[in-house]
Amino acid sequence: MGLGLEESLRLTVAALMQATGESQRDLAEVLGLTQTQVSRRQAGTTAWSLRDCDMLAAHYGIGPLDLLAGPTRACEALPAGARRGGGRSVRNVRDVRDGVAGR
Repeated sequence: MGLGLEESLRLTVAALMQATGESQRDLAEVLGLTQTQVSRRQAGTTAWSLRDCDMLAAHYGIGPLDLLAGPTRACEALPAGARRGGGRSVRNVRDVRDGVAGR
């Protein structure tokens, strides 16, 4: 059985943050949340809302369906200038999953 949508979204946000070099604090500022609220969403204790998803997609310059399609698709959809290190993207979902689970 595959990942659930909520876990997939958490992994996707983690992958996008890693690919762009953003911190939870950076993302919180963009979304109008606190770093603690972003942390709770990433830990799975609070769910990302549809509004959050719309704002995340707009912030990263990708479509909402790309955001919900998982980490690989979301990172591939990032505009080239958004990636840290000149086009670097996260490819290994297992590494990102381990990073989210370890927080």
